[in-house]
Amino acid sequence: MRTPFIAGNWKMNLTKGEAKALAAAVAEKAKDLPGVEIGIIPAFVHIACAACAIKGKSSVGIGAQDVYFEKNGAFTGEVSAAMLTDLGVKYVLVGHSERRHVIGETDALLNKKLHAVIAAGLTVILCIGEKIEQRKANQTFNVCKTQLIEGLKGLDKSKAGQLVIAYEPVWAIGTGLNATKEQAQEVHAFVRDELVKIFDAPTAAGIRIQYGGSVKASNAVELLSQPDVDGALVGGASLKIDEFAGILAAAKK
Repeated sequence: MRTPFIAGNWKMNLTKGEAKALAAAVAEKAKDLPGVEIGIIPAFVHIACAACAIKGKSSVGIGAQDVYFEKNGAFTGEVSAAMLTDLGVKYVLVGHSERRHVIGETDALLNKKLHAVIAAGLTVILCIGEKIEQRKANQTFNVCKTQLIEGLKGLDKSKAGQLVIAYEPVWAIGTGLNATKEQAQEVHAFVRDELVKIFDAPTAAGIRIQYGGSVKASNAVELLSQPDVDGALVGGASLKIDEFAGILAAAKK
């Protein structure tokens, strides 16, 4: 049985005070949700204050939105996995669509980042997903397969316990649109089949696959009820404690 995993990606939002207050509010809500793994993913500058706000209050984990693949050196503006570990980070996003399509990160670069996160003993959330024109051209499976294979290249199945996949159709991120429960399940099942090919059936069965893309309290139950949807990577709704709490409650069901 895979433990449901809900993570809130705060992106480039909030002040220090707002981040601290939201983290504390999530920690309070999490007390009533045993059996659901919960993560919050603040901007780099708010990781420390968010971690402080939840310390000793709940099992909520802290994530980071990005990482650099080198251990240290003259890489101005970058942050290493060791730095994140030092702050108490547990999860690291790799390959979010905004990193791929706005910043221009390639599969090869993302693969290096994934291995850096794994080597540091952290959990990597590898994000994959297609643009709207790719879905209309029936390229969804091809895009996800390529991003999956290239992102996981060289990863031994013994490290699969540190891996989470997040399927985020790019056309549903921040648009108010979301995949139907049938569309989500179809791609999640496809991804799991690909994980069988990359690793093996028992390994693939244990890897959690989150859905992301305009997830909110009103659609969370139907999305999370699908057999291969093991949680959610939540964007805008994670900034509103009542909305996020509704999604967490849906995961418990």
